[in-house]
Amino acid sequence: MIQKELIEKIYVAASMQRWMDHIRPVEFTELDKQAHKMMIVFVIAKYEEQFHGKGRLDWIKLIEGGFFEFLQRVVLTDIKPPIFNRIKSKHGNVLNRLILENLSKVLEGVEGLRARFETYLMDPGEASFEKKILKASHDLATYWEFRMIYELNQNIYGIDATKKRIENEVEVHYSLTGVQQIVLYKKSQGFIDLCGQLRFQQRWAQTQRIPKTSVLGHMLIVAILSYLLSLDITTCKARLYNNYFAALFHDLPEVLTRDIVSPVKRSIEGLEDTIKEIEQELLDESILPLLPKEWHPEMKYFYFHEDPFENKVLEKGTIKKGLSTDEINEKYDSEVYHPLDGNMIFLCDKLAAYLEAVLSINHGINSRVLTDAKNKIRNKYMQIAIGGIPLGHLFEYDYSV
Repeated sequence: MIQKELIEKIYVAASMQRWMDHIRPVEFTELDKQAHKMMIVFVIAKYEEQFHGKGRLDWIKLIEGGFFEFLQRVVLTDIKPPIFNRIKSKHGNVLNRLILENLSKVLEGVEGLRARFETYLMDPGEASFEKKILKASHDLATYWEFRMIYELNQNIYGIDATKKRIENEVEVHYSLTGVQQIVLYKKSQGFIDLCGQLRFQQRWAQTQRIPKTSVLGHMLIVAILSYLLSLDITTCKARLYNNYFAALFHDLPEVLTRDIVSPVKRSIEGLEDTIKEIEQELLDESILPLLPKEWHPEMKYFYFHEDPFENKVLEKGTIKKGLSTDEINEKYDSEVYHPLDGNMIFLCDKLAAYLEAVLSINHGINSRVLTDAKNKIRNKYMQIAIGGIPLGHLFEYDYSV
């Protein structure tokens, strides 16, 4: 069972600033960088499967490797890469032990996670191909950020050396087909750019909060929570994969529509349905064409033509919806059915909203909007359970970071 302390560790990344020694057009946070990285991971890995066949990589190792590297970053903060690499070359094992000691207790609540984290850190041969994809995605996400700040920093000493180093790091990954596709073709670049733009859209735009979170960072939080909770109810790899990536892309339409707050959606009868229709049209017209046609059915299953918050399975080629978690557990918990726990993703979305409100209040930045949201969400979900697992306690804590 996921622990309060692990959730608090995850949110530390929302306060970690990147490129602090450079002029920045906007704040760049570690949370946003990690979210963008995992979206790039999806694109690179899908291309590797498309061109080289399925079975080439392990998606669960990719997801967990991304999470482990995320936690590693939270512990080490923003050490400059050249410095980090020198420290790692001399003190790698000691550094990894320090990270393990820092995180051991918070990982114990999720079965087997601490042991897998240790193996990932300490065994260079573990998930070697997945680590290669994760490193490529890390470097591409860094390069995307750097392009945003380069023009403003051309008079800063050493900026061209930084530019050359980052470009060289990206070039190392050209052996990956997915990296070639992203670097060479505008459609793939366009999809990565659209995802990255979600870091410029702030959550709770009508009120001040600390720490601020973007739509992009929020999407990763929901994906991580969905994955960790999924570990308690299934061992089906397809289900774990679907729950993570459907959550990771659940707010993707906001790059086209921006945020339309729930009170506005519900103020006019039928407005929510109209907004969904508009979102689907825009997704079909502006985002799906950026991705290979072979990926379209899966993207539609995640969100484009289906509600990401609805439980569903694929049975004999037909999407079956309206299932309870118990029904999926009993009848469809198999890769054959591609199960997706939309209800749980919805719950994680609400939990993330609750956390955003509570953390700000506990930082001393409060408003009636935040207090009302905190109380309303807590009262509604404090008795909630998914698949027989009680989760209401997650809505009762007063979190602090």
